[in-house]
Amino acid sequence: MQSSERKAIHTEARQSPMQADHHYTPRWGALCMLAAGLALTSQALPSCPRACRCGAAESAADCSYARLVAVPERLPPELTRLNLSNNAIRTLAAEQFGALTRLEDLDLSDNLLAYVDGDAFVGLRSLLDLRVARNRLKVLPVGAFAGLPKLRLLDVSGNEILGFLDFTFRELANLRVLKALQNAVVFVSPQAFAGLTDLRQLHLDGCNLTSVPTEAFVHLGGLTGLSLHRLESAVLPNYSLLGLARLKELIIANWPRLETLSVNSLVGLNLTSLVIRSCNLTSVPYAALHHLVYLVHLDLSYNPIGYIQGNRLEDLLRLEEFHIVGGRLRLIEMGAFYGLLHLSLLNVSRNLLSTLEERVFQSPTALQRLGLDENPLDCDCRLLWIARRRSSLDFGRGPPTCGAVVRWDFLDYAATEIVELLTCRPPRIRPHQRDLVWVEQGHTAVLHCNAEGQPPPSVTWRNPELRALTDLGRIRAVGNGSLEVRYAQPQDGGLYRCVASNAAGNDTRSVEVRVRALSKSKPFRFKSWLVALPSSPPDQQEPSFDVKTLMIAASIGFLSFLSSVSVCFVAMFFWSKGKGQIKHTANIAYVPRTAATSSNGGAGNYVETSRFTMKLM
Repeated sequence: MQSSERKAIHTEARQSPMQADHHYTPRWGALCMLAAGLALTSQALPSCPRACRCGAAESAADCSYARLVAVPERLPPELTRLNLSNNAIRTLAAEQFGALTRLEDLDLSDNLLAYVDGDAFVGLRSLLDLRVARNRLKVLPVGAFAGLPKLRLLDVSGNEILGFLDFTFRELANLRVLKALQNAVVFVSPQAFAGLTDLRQLHLDGCNLTSVPTEAFVHLGGLTGLSLHRLESAVLPNYSLLGLARLKELIIANWPRLETLSVNSLVGLNLTSLVIRSCNLTSVPYAALHHLVYLVHLDLSYNPIGYIQGNRLEDLLRLEEFHIVGGRLRLIEMGAFYGLLHLSLLNVSRNLLSTLEERVFQSPTALQRLGLDENPLDCDCRLLWIARRRSSLDFGRGPPTCGAVVRWDFLDYAATEIVELLTCRPPRIRPHQRDLVWVEQGHTAVLHCNAEGQPPPSVTWRNPELRALTDLGRIRAVGNGSLEVRYAQPQDGGLYRCVASNAAGNDTRSVEVRVRALSKSKPFRFKSWLVALPSSPPDQQEPSFDVKTLMIAASIGFLSFLSSVSVCFVAMFFWSKGKGQIKHTANIAYVPRTAATSSNGGAGNYVETSRFTMKLM
């Protein structure tokens, strides 16, 4: 080995100087090219402003945090990116960036901009992204974004914009994303979004809007994502988003008064993702969701939803993710997720759940991620299925815990120990009353069913036809496990069954109800003009009414009526006498044709033949 190394060294030493120079030529060539590139680059940006940091290789200028009060002059025309954020720039003059024809990214965020000239951005024909977030703009003048034919992103969030006027964005035919969050928008004109034919994402904050600007959305036929934040509306009205047929993602967030979604509020949409967060929904809007058969992601977090009903989400065939975090969820009924064969993620963290049973799923094996932490879970056998699947489930932020006083992680125990720790006691119905209950017709019978077990069993009642009874109707199950038969009728009689069930089994008890019908009414017999009780049993007699009795009754009634009328007339007579002499109020005289006697055609004497006089009191 040493002889070979010596030979190699000796051979290298014998090489001529020309050969040695040829051996090192590639290294020196690379260094020369790098030096030439740096020289050319430094010549490409000869006039970088003193307050800015220019990256020549990337044609970028970073002027952020430079305490600028105006846009720097003599910016290099070769710039493709310019960062002017976090300064004190107050206004933008006309054609402020007219020389930057190659600029693609302009950031004016976090300044003091209160006014933008209508021609401020003229000349930026290559601009793709424009950020004017967190300034003091109150109005976007019409035409302010003229001259930006290639603009794809516009961010005006965090300003004080009061409204969007008609045709404000008319020149932005290629705009894809418009962000207008955290403003004080009071109105949106019907033609505000006219011209945005290629818009895909709209993020709108309308903290002072009282309704969805439906007329303005008509112009956004290509929209695929819509975020509506902080609207002061108590309901999402019917057909609010009609016309947005391509919409796939809808976010409704921070509507403090939103309590419900109208049945047809989402008609016309084919959503794949729906988020309704931090609102005031007290129940899952089943009716508004049932037609969203393409929905994959559903998030109803931070709403005061109390329970999820069974078999109400079965129309959402493609649903894969369901989130209800930070709510008031106390119960998920059996079969709540029946029909959701592809449900792989369920997140119900930070709620009030006492358990989550396996029977709420139609396909529990499809579940891959489960968020169940920060719930007051009971330590019983209903959690065994989670313990058995702990190796295949992703619990996200943390594993679930159980225990009333001291919370403990039941997933840390071995399989044999968990079976002994998470136990249930089958239900047992305590004997409380007779197995036969009598009730008078028209009265109310109460059937009691007191059951005990671990976990506390649920009690249901079934009528003689074995149909389950609800808390509605004349015969109803009440909250304490009892059954009320109100205004009992003969047909209500029969055998009623009380069924107590929990995860460990069930128990049944039957109670027979018999209704005592009312007896027939006892007739009276009229023997004379006086009514008398019959001497013989009433069920052996028939009431008899003769003509004499009817005549006597009619005479008594007529005499009573006549005497009452007479008394009234006598009283009126004496009352009128006490008023004094009757005075005339009107005189009407009637004079018929007169009989005249004349001689030789002369005038005769008129003789009055009769007179009528009417006196009115």
